[in-house]
Amino acid sequence: MDLRFYRPAADMAAPYTGSLSGIYKWYLPAVLDCPGCGPGVFGTDAVRYPCVDLTGLPNLRDFEVRPPQPVAEYLRLSEQLRPLLPPGAMLKPGMALGPMIGRASGSFGPLFMYDPGFLHMRREALERLQQESIRGLRGCPMELRFRGKNPPELLEPELLIHGELHPDCLPADAKTCERCGAKNYSLPDPYILDAATLPTEVDLFRMAGWSSLIIATERFVETVKRLGLDGVIFREVAVR
Repeated sequence: MDLRFYRPAADMAAPYTGSLSGIYKWYLPAVLDCPGCGPGVFGTDAVRYPCVDLTGLPNLRDFEVRPPQPVAEYLRLSEQLRPLLPPGAMLKPGMALGPMIGRASGSFGPLFMYDPGFLHMRREALERLQQESIRGLRGCPMELRFRGKNPPELLEPELLIHGELHPDCLPADAKTCERCGAKNYSLPDPYILDAATLPTEVDLFRMAGWSSLIIATERFVETVKRLGLDGVIFREVAVR
């Protein structure tokens, strides 16, 4: 049987008023004037490892919010990070590390998205999904200051990078810089997932070819619906 995959999105009809804002504790700097792709800046915080703890590093200030750095500095810091990342983690310029620190207000559903690239869960929702044997689901506490009484405990799933977009949906001149990972094209519309590259061991992940895309397996979607966990909807995406 063919596997089906879905992209989660905020359910605008859900009766929740939650909002949050913040930054992550640490970042790998964006790249400035990469020798592989030329002048310009490349970096994205769509790759996030919120469970990673850098407090043991002696040069923590190098991982605070900084202006874009030359590629040599990015590579130096990348090598320091590798032993601290989850197995199979992908390094990207501008990526975020550690918990999100910020403010929150309003009411939150079991699942919550305030941006297409961010997914959060109440602790009880994540634990129920883990009890249902959803694969590869690890939650990381967020450091949020809430307005109001009885705030929920929100967790951010640590989503690893898997899968690529299918070549058929990419422009003919599509290129990816081998030094910093910058692409010379925008997200195709419509886009198609490459079936041969999709994971079989996790139920929620980010696309390697476009890390702002969060993808869920049919197994994850069916479990969320069966448990009645609302706050997001799911749209099936094409796979070839």
